[in-house]
Amino acid sequence: MSNQIESNKAVVRKFIEAMGTSDGETAATCLSKDAYTLAKGFGKFAGVRHYDTIVGTIDAFKKLLPTGLRPDFKSFMAEDDRVAVEFEGNATTCDGTPYTNQYCMIFTLRDGKIVQVNEYFCTKTADDVLWPLVEAMSGEIA
Repeated sequence: MSNQIESNKAVVRKFIEAMGTSDGETAATCLSKDAYTLAKGFGKFAGVRHYDTIVGTIDAFKKLLPTGLRPDFKSFMAEDDRVAVEFEGNATTCDGTPYTNQYCMIFTLRDGKIVQVNEYFCTKTADDVLWPLVEAMSGEIA
């Protein structure tokens, strides 16, 4: 495997681990300034988020998920400038509700930085557990 592929996988792992511990500052070091995420699906969290919103959302997880997302990695696959990761999150929300979800994220990197993330997760679980808390926080996270 090429050094670039291994390097890309390391950047993605660092980003997800930073997301899992609500560390926006570290996550930001993994992102290109023109980075965006596209949460697929039809739930309340679906849509595009750009660099500032990505970093702000990760920082806001400190309030929403004080335990952190605690990602449990299932697989990493990489080819050229793309990395696919499957993981499960196992958190407790700020109101004590368990939040577990399954994720598949497809990352595209350029020059060692993440430029795009396609996110796939159970939107029903996110809508049922997280959205009421987001609304109560006056839109700080969404």
